[in-house]
Amino acid sequence: MIPGKADGAFEPLPDRGFHFSCHKSVACFNVCCRDLHLVLTPYDVLRLKNACAMDSSSFLEEHTTTETDPGWRIPVVKLKMSDDPLRSCPFVRQEGCSIYEDRPGACRTYPLGRASRRSAQGDGPQIEEKYFIVRESHCLGFGQEKRWTVPEWLEDQGLTVYNPWNDRWMEFLSRYRPGLRNPSEAQWRMFYLACYSLDRFREFVFRTRLFSLIQIPEERVERIRRSEEELLAFAFEWLGFSIFGDRLFALKPGSVDDARP
Repeated sequence: MIPGKADGAFEPLPDRGFHFSCHKSVACFNVCCRDLHLVLTPYDVLRLKNACAMDSSSFLEEHTTTETDPGWRIPVVKLKMSDDPLRSCPFVRQEGCSIYEDRPGACRTYPLGRASRRSAQGDGPQIEEKYFIVRESHCLGFGQEKRWTVPEWLEDQGLTVYNPWNDRWMEFLSRYRPGLRNPSEAQWRMFYLACYSLDRFREFVFRTRLFSLIQIPEERVERIRRSEEELLAFAFEWLGFSIFGDRLFALKPGSVDDARP
C-alpha cells in the first residue's frame, strides 16, 4: 500500500541506505498528498478516527469510501480525497499534515515500499520483509543530505508499532481464497464491522450474549472493554473464528453451536 502517482518506479534499496528528507523547504512539499488511492487498514482507521475525535461510523462516512472487489468480495476502505481540483488529502494543510502523529502506515512507509510474508522458521512463524525505493518524478526528497538505514526509518516513522498490526490484518486477508471459502453476506458485514467500525463492534461484543457463549478469561474481557487495541485484537480473532472456523474459542457448556454469526 503505497500512496503515490502512476509514474512511480520501484527500485532496489541500496545496501548503504538511502538519502531522503521531507520538509517545508523542499519544493515538492505536500505534492505527494494529492490524488491518492490510499487503502486504510483497520489500525489506520482506529488511529485516524481518534485523531479526529470522531466515532468510527462518523469518520467512515465523512472521510472514507468503500469498494468491494467483484472477484474477492472483500470490502476495501479508502481515504476520501477532498473535492478540489487537486484531489488533496483532507488532512493536508499548507504547513503539512494536520494529523501527522496518527497518519496512515502507507504515508509513514513512503518513500519505501514494503513486501512481507509469514514463514515458518526457527522457533515458529516469522515475518519476512523486503523493502525497496518508490521513486516518483515529482519527489525531490531524495536529493536531501539525510541518510537513513531501514531500521532507522522504521523507528523514526513509528512503523515498529504500525507494521505488526498491519501484518496481522494482511495475514488474515491472505487466507481467503474465492471459491474455496465463500463467506455469507452477514459474515462480510461482520468483517466490515470488526475491522473498521470498531465502536459498533464494541456494541456487538458487549450488548449481545457473545461472552456468555464463548470461554474467555474475565481479565481479558476487561482489557477488551478498556482498550480499543485489545478490542481490535479480539476482532481479528473473532473473524478467524467466525469466518475460517479457527478453534480460538471454546463454547461454554450449554451454549448453542450456532454462536458464530
